[in-house]
Amino acid sequence: MNSISVDTGFPQATMISVNDVELEVFEAGQQNAGNPIVLCHGWPEHAFSWRYQVPALVDAGYHVIVPNQRGYGNSSQPEEVTAYDIKHLTGDLVALLDHYGYKDATFVGHDWGAMVTWGLALLHPNRVKRIIALAVPYQVRGDKPWIEWMEEVLGGDYYFVHFNRQPGVADAILDENVQQFLSNIFRKNVPHITPEPGMAMINLARAQEPLGEPVMNESELNVLVAAFESTGFTGSINWYRNLDRNWHQLADVDPIIQKPALMVYGKYDVIPKFEGLSAFVPNVEDVSLDCGHWIQQEKPEETNQVILDWLKKYND
Repeated sequence: MNSISVDTGFPQATMISVNDVELEVFEAGQQNAGNPIVLCHGWPEHAFSWRYQVPALVDAGYHVIVPNQRGYGNSSQPEEVTAYDIKHLTGDLVALLDHYGYKDATFVGHDWGAMVTWGLALLHPNRVKRIIALAVPYQVRGDKPWIEWMEEVLGGDYYFVHFNRQPGVADAILDENVQQFLSNIFRKNVPHITPEPGMAMINLARAQEPLGEPVMNESELNVLVAAFESTGFTGSINWYRNLDRNWHQLADVDPIIQKPALMVYGKYDVIPKFEGLSAFVPNVEDVSLDCGHWIQQEKPEETNQVILDWLKKYND
């Protein structure tokens, strides 16, 4: 698969061997070496989802590192489902810091990228300087494995559950409808068209009349379409298939994250605000922006301002 074309203005990629995989990494601000910030994308996304944040962070003095995580883009696509558990995903980020010679970094994550960033702070707290999470707050471990709990509360049609209980079904449907699915899911949410939380993702691959304005223009969307047409969705969906495995792996980990954290919500996102977040992340601040789930793409200038204002407090 070809990398992102130069006319997008996004940095060119480098393939980096870490943690027994190769990651496609987009890097900018090398002149700011010593002040790293790592941007972690969500699902079904790509490093390109951070295109609006990269130049702003470089201008603010950061060495910006944006990986396509395993299962995405030109990065490795291990066949084993367990190769996508939280230990592997966070291990990739630790190894990426080692590659660049950094003791720690500020980590920014959106959606699944936020979940991995929270997991990194739990499993490797000494490698995390600060956390900025978009859309997905810290996930409390609870008494039951996450998929088991979701199945009881949200039912078997909920896409997290569907991905686990019917392996391969959603993968095939999404692979056959890449353009339609991505065009339908990347829509700006407004109050009266917020989608039902229990909607099966496969419905979005078949819907002919999506609601809401597109998040991306055609050329931007084509970056993601080309990536997933090349790789398919199985590698990225395998992240979901490790949720219960992750629950077990975090059993003996201190659940309190002491690092400074910023939590950014989309006001119209279907993911609710976690009112009890400070009990698990004592040094957290939160803010809500007037948008849906795709925060940094729907409201790029506002997102950049919130992030930069918060980072300025630390005078790096």
